[in-house]
Amino acid sequence: QVQLVESGGGLVQAGGSLRLSCAASGRAFTSSVLGWFRQAPGKEREFVASVSWATYYAASVKGRFTISRDNAKNTVYLQMNSLKPEDTAVYYCAAKRGVVSDYARDYDSWGQGTQVTVSA
Repeated sequence: QVQLVESGGGLVQAGGSLRLSCAASGRAFTSSVLGWFRQAPGKEREFVASVSWATYYAASVKGRFTISRDNAKNTVYLQMNSLKPEDTAVYYCAAKRGVVSDYARDYDSWGQGTQVTVSA
């Protein structure tokens, strides 16, 4: 498994930006698919973005969020721009082997989560 630690969450006004970071250790980082998921109160955990050799996004964040990875630093980032109140959630970093997936059940390593709150 991969050990993951997220940082960078916080409170921001609508229209603002935040950058989340996820530092990884353990299993080979470069061969892992990295993903970001989020979970709002009372809702299921949902896919946000993932990166392998390409990037993939949920429709709700495409054009506003950017996922990237720095293999030299074993870190994956989520740049979030034009934030909306509906983006408010706990954001989780996740890792898996093999092919990309937007299903949380396919990921075998998870961080502890970081809270993102967007005020109207």
